[in-house]
Amino acid sequence: MRGPWGVQFCGPLTPFADGLAGELGRLGYAQTTARGHLELWAQVSRWLTKQGLEPSDFTGPEIDRFLVVRRRTHVDLVSVGGLAPGLAFLRCKGAVPTSPEPVVTAVDVALGHFRAYLVGERSVLGLTAASYAERVRPFVQDRVRGGVLDLGSLTAGDVSRFAAARLPGLSQSSAKSTVTALRSLLRFLHVSGVLPWSLTAAVPAVASWRLAGLPQGLDPAQLQALLSVCDPSTAVGSRDLAMMLLLSRLALRSAEVAALTVDDLDWRSGTVMVHGKGNRHELLPVPVDVGAALAAYMQDGRVAPLTGRALFVTIRAPRRALDPQSVSGVVARAAVRAGLGTVHAHRLRHTAATAVLAGGASLEEVGQLLRHASTSSTAIYAKVDHSRLVALARPWPTAGGVA
Repeated sequence: MRGPWGVQFCGPLTPFADGLAGELGRLGYAQTTARGHLELWAQVSRWLTKQGLEPSDFTGPEIDRFLVVRRRTHVDLVSVGGLAPGLAFLRCKGAVPTSPEPVVTAVDVALGHFRAYLVGERSVLGLTAASYAERVRPFVQDRVRGGVLDLGSLTAGDVSRFAAARLPGLSQSSAKSTVTALRSLLRFLHVSGVLPWSLTAAVPAVASWRLAGLPQGLDPAQLQALLSVCDPSTAVGSRDLAMMLLLSRLALRSAEVAALTVDDLDWRSGTVMVHGKGNRHELLPVPVDVGAALAAYMQDGRVAPLTGRALFVTIRAPRRALDPQSVSGVVARAAVRAGLGTVHAHRLRHTAATAVLAGGASLEEVGQLLRHASTSSTAIYAKVDHSRLVALARPWPTAGGVA
């Protein structure tokens, strides 16, 4: 049978050829690329016939066997990732069995309850909750005794021993994240009734000095160089420019940029709804240059994804929403092209704060821009407020008097 785009199909997957072609188009693949995927599945269908197999047999071991054959004659679409769009379609149709469910252990169940507590009771973002759970996974796994998870008999000594063994091998930032996650877990075990008392006091503090560093923002020339590497005439460039302007002008976090949807933009009032930390939703005004970049991206660069209303999506198929890591990766790659070295998304947030501070804004106003819940979080920016620090400087003593 000659299928879509002239691809010759035979074998047990022939009835799915038209549907697969439609799915590839729906995923946003260009016709040339979609035809390559369709030819891949035509080869799978022929291989199944030759091996005497049915589509229902096309599981892990058989997939590996097919890919060995595929790599002998092709250099593209030779991995499980290349099969992924077609596999998802065929699994949805029931032609190919789904992957076996991973074994869920008692540790997984306990950490699942912990994540649900963080998200539901503490208003922690899902990605952060997942990170906390992974940080404390070794601690929970250490409590498996004879195949049974025992968290109810935890003691302060157990907590101290884990910290002493685990923390020295971590960087300072990883160690601080681990003890924060561990305190959260112990607090959860107490409020959920697993532990009759809280053991959070047994978690040691990581040696560090608050406000010891300096916020590292970009100067105006560096920021301009970073923005200039984005070509607004292309879909990728218009998207990247809009994201970096949101980061550097509105001081958004990468997770907040990734969470934006088209419904968060109010074009009439010129505002955007930001979904921030602690499940806080805040309405911010959109500067003219940011609004112009967003409008250009929406008109010429954005192709709607299959599901959801995400504002920033991948340009290449399959269409999907960008995640926070992808947003920060966009900034990092642009910085390399601009010759700025290593720059990630959060540095643009510092850039926005230092820029308004240099323009005469107070620390309270900087805190409002950054949407800090506490003024203590903004205090570090006092160290880069050069105009105000000059007034505090004392004359330097020299041999002949003061300089």
